[in-house]
Amino acid sequence: MTMTMATGLAIAETVNFDDMKAGAAPAGWSATQTGSGTAKWAVEKDDSAPSKPNVLKQSGQATFPVCVKNDTNLKDGFVEVKFKPVAGKEDQAGGVIWRAKDSNNYYIARANALEGNVVLYKTVNGKRSPLDIVGRKGGYGVKEPVASGQWHTLRVEFAGNISSLASTGSICSMWRTRRSPKLAKLASGRRLTA
Repeated sequence: MTMTMATGLAIAETVNFDDMKAGAAPAGWSATQTGSGTAKWAVEKDDSAPSKPNVLKQSGQATFPVCVKNDTNLKDGFVEVKFKPVAGKEDQAGGVIWRAKDSNNYYIARANALEGNVVLYKTVNGKRSPLDIVGRKGGYGVKEPVASGQWHTLRVEFAGNISSLASTGSICSMWRTRRSPKLAKLASGRRLTA
């Protein structure tokens, strides 16, 4: 998993896990979950990684695994993640989190291989609710092919109360959101159930 983030000042930082110790959660990240279960986040070697040799992998069982980079604060800008869904009977998904206050309060764009869609959620006090797309009332995200075992890119751009989502390079939807009082943190969310 590789992540990129930028602020309105056009300063971008790319974060990868290539120089981090394999077998443990990355230093400087909060590896946790929303809800029950136990998320298991670890840096692991993956020969298919977009930047070799390492990725951040979630292999535990939790309602919503969340891994947040501790030292990030973005008001407006973008976050992008490359992810590969690999296993799961209930979900095979990956996502990107922004405007995170903590592990129970954040926005997440989640792409799911089993459902073939991308959905934006707002999580408040641990309860996740899908958000409506601009110009369309109701529905559940957007249909988007998300192949299992392949790398995909999710990018969310946010300014004020507008968030737009690109999946593997094409804009697939736009949402209006209420800005969180806290600034964004770069994070990843993935739910895998073996």
